[in-house]
Amino acid sequence: MRFDREQLQMVLALFLVAAIAAVLLGMTDLFTREPIAAAQRQTLHHALEQVLPGHNNDPQAEAAVVAGHEIYPARQDHALAGLAWEVVAPDGYSGSIHILIGLRPDGRLLAIRVTDHKETPGLGDGIVRNQSWLDSFRDHGLDDIRWLVKKDGGDFDQFTGATITPRAVVKAVKGALEFYRANRAAIVTRFGDSTDAAVAAEVGK
Repeated sequence: MRFDREQLQMVLALFLVAAIAAVLLGMTDLFTREPIAAAQRQTLHHALEQVLPGHNNDPQAEAAVVAGHEIYPARQDHALAGLAWEVVAPDGYSGSIHILIGLRPDGRLLAIRVTDHKETPGLGDGIVRNQSWLDSFRDHGLDDIRWLVKKDGGDFDQFTGATITPRAVVKAVKGALEFYRANRAAIVTRFGDSTDAAVAAEVGK
């Protein structure tokens, strides 16, 4: 197949446009990648500050993957004070709900925060607006409360007209506590140190 001069010019023009577009896309990615990453780190930093106790380390800098979860340790003068990681409730009313868990080394909750969701405004979004409901998780462990909403015979309130959303969150948080119980020795070994004698003793029981 032979190309005449006009067809060849058209092919070259299309090639040039595609090459310029590729260069521009590459430059855009190059110049925006770090600002986007920095914004994501700052957002995570803010969320971690909400679920972890007072600490003087950088949990993001010390994060490590243990048993499939990226875990962020909080330390106070080198002693392990708390741990945080994200869990996903796949069964929200309008999609997945992302939850950041803050946990004491002894397995009791420090706090939870919902970091991403698509729940209905005015109904399911009570998981971010209702601070007293979020606080109802604090200080509880796996065995000292019934991990269901009250409609299902548990101890957690549901929202008027929106039971599916809080049910999904309660189930996901309970799953996080079960994960910690199953992997506690590995997690504390990874993040603990010689100043954590009490924690090590608990794990050894």
